[in-house]
Amino acid sequence: MFYFAFINNKKILKSDMLGCVEHFFTTRETCIKSKESEYEKIISENKKDICKYLNIEPQNLITPSQTHTANIALAHAGQNIYPDTDGLITTDPDIAIYLNFADCTPIIFYDKKQNTGAVSHAGWRGTAQKIAALTVQKMVTEFNSNTQDIIAVIGPAISKCCYNVGEDVANQLLATVADKNGLSEQRGENIFVDLKGINRQQILETGVTEIDVCPYCTVCNNDIFFSYRKENATTNRHSAVLKLNRLPHL
Repeated sequence: MFYFAFINNKKILKSDMLGCVEHFFTTRETCIKSKESEYEKIISENKKDICKYLNIEPQNLITPSQTHTANIALAHAGQNIYPDTDGLITTDPDIAIYLNFADCTPIIFYDKKQNTGAVSHAGWRGTAQKIAALTVQKMVTEFNSNTQDIIAVIGPAISKCCYNVGEDVANQLLATVADKNGLSEQRGENIFVDLKGINRQQILETGVTEIDVCPYCTVCNNDIFFSYRKENATTNRHSAVLKLNRLPHL
């Protein structure tokens, strides 16, 4: 279940399924990504608030350069250059990772046994390349995760009610999952697909079963989140943020 919390009286969104680790999705109030000049001061203030909230240094609030790929990298403290990267994995409790969204699907992963996490950006291109499943696979093969220990949280994104796509895109997306039931809908000549649902199904088919799916649609709930489609290609973004726990030494 998702619920709203606050950083310095500004709204963020969390999942109670990830109550074991610090995470959140920013909102319009807590925006930390935009190319619009009027947002510069707001972003600066919000980043300071978030770093204070997470107890991290500003250089350790890390985000990649997203280009709708299925490339996934390991984040390192103090390193802020990750070109053509749409997924970050973290094993370091001294950093926080975040990726940015405005209709695309944000996914936060957390391995509660290994204390390893990831954030992935799944627009239609990333979803067609199965970035969600690839993130799980990388956690398993490179970071000793077991799928039964991974929690996945799918954040606010455009929902099936509003995601009208062409037949070619719909076919590419639906080809990524074995069970396509309920993931698309024909309305007259228009096809609507469930981007969050397709990512959920991709994750389920890796063996991960603990999955929370956000009910908010970025188009319908545009008063809370940004929407690329509804806001005429806005550069404003909401973000998915993850910071690992510092485990006590045994």
